[in-house]
Amino acid sequence: MRKAIFVKFIQVILAALVLSSAIFYIAASSALLKNSRTDMTYTLRAIDSVLDYSGDLEGEVKQLEETVSDNSSRFTVIRKDGSVAADTGMVDTSSMDNHLDREEIKEALESGSGSSRRYSDTLKKNMLYVACVSDHSDYILRMAVPFTGFKEYLVLLLPAIWLSFLVAIMYSACSADSFAASVTKPLKEISQEMLKVNGDYTELTFETYQYPEINIIAETTTEMSKNVKEYLNQIELERQIRQEFFSNASHELKTPITSVQGYAELLESGIIQDEDQKMDFVRRIKKEAVHMTSLINDILMISRLETKEAEVVCQDVRMAIVLDDVLESLKPLAAFHEVLVHAECKPLCIYANARQMTELLGNLLSNAIKYNKPGGEVWVTITEENREMIIRVRDNGMGIPKESLGRIFERFYRVDKGRSRKQGGTGLGLSIVKHIVSFYHGTIAVQSELEAGTEFTVKIPI
Repeated sequence: MRKAIFVKFIQVILAALVLSSAIFYIAASSALLKNSRTDMTYTLRAIDSVLDYSGDLEGEVKQLEETVSDNSSRFTVIRKDGSVAADTGMVDTSSMDNHLDREEIKEALESGSGSSRRYSDTLKKNMLYVACVSDHSDYILRMAVPFTGFKEYLVLLLPAIWLSFLVAIMYSACSADSFAASVTKPLKEISQEMLKVNGDYTELTFETYQYPEINIIAETTTEMSKNVKEYLNQIELERQIRQEFFSNASHELKTPITSVQGYAELLESGIIQDEDQKMDFVRRIKKEAVHMTSLINDILMISRLETKEAEVVCQDVRMAIVLDDVLESLKPLAAFHEVLVHAECKPLCIYANARQMTELLGNLLSNAIKYNKPGGEVWVTITEENREMIIRVRDNGMGIPKESLGRIFERFYRVDKGRSRKQGGTGLGLSIVKHIVSFYHGTIAVQSELEAGTEFTVKIPI
């Protein structure tokens, strides 16, 4: 890359030098031509003022040769019909061609003065011709001088030009090398830092460089390393959560399985002869089986919500109907715990999965009932505010300690482990609620005070 930058830089400098030289040559040639025309015009006007057009015109023109140091210069007096009246280079002017078609003569007749550049067949040279109409007679005065343009000066300036080119190229080479180094060095540093990245994916940091473009690359690389680290940390956190989840799930399943196995072994041994005691063991086995089924169903639901593998079928769900169904199913639980439930639902329809909405309301209300006190009350309201469905579930039960508020949505977390197991809870209800709310890009908040009660507020965009 450094070599490529160096070569490109030199190419640009050379192109600039060639272009500037060409522009200089054109500008200098144009200026030289303009100055020559001006000087020759002044000379013609001066000659016009001293010529005696009524006397020996040819003789006077011949005398001009003595005043011209360069014998290659030529002075001609031309009549307006194009015929030559006198010429410093010709004795017999009658043999000369008519000059009316010459470009400088045409311009002089039209505008008072004119000029042209062409090869002279007479003098065998490139000549500059300048003509002007006499102010004192009906003649046209013309002067011609050899004119090679800037080329004759170019020979003199060539050594200086080559020296300038050499100095410019040497300076450009040094500048190009320095510039290439200033560009490639930061890129090399960035690549070396990236190669140092190991398994811990430490966040990369770079110094501030000379060029903003390099700083953008450095900042982008830093941001990418930060994102990679955050992504890996997230993966590690999810791995730990999953590992903890399976560990807790195994523990939660182990207890009822052990109980079922113990009761089954007692029944199988024949030690228990009392029929009532046998039926009690059967009921206990059934209870533990129901608990395990409930636990497995909750685990499967969380797994589906987390992985989003299962297709969720959504439809227009009338929340009043869902709430009525949930309350109907919880009537025995409310009666058992002696808890009164108050419900209010505004006419509201949401595009969602009916089973998930049932699960959400069921978990919130069952918790409010089970962890209440005899004679307690539960209030549930469903309203719409600012294009959001607002679900509020409030109870006047035992409340949740402040130190537990931040963990109640964790899987298998129980505020009162002993009481929770007695109530038949799996420890996954609120975790399921949180996952359902997150699935619909909603929020859930909780406020609680010990011995005063708890209030959950769910907001889901409609």
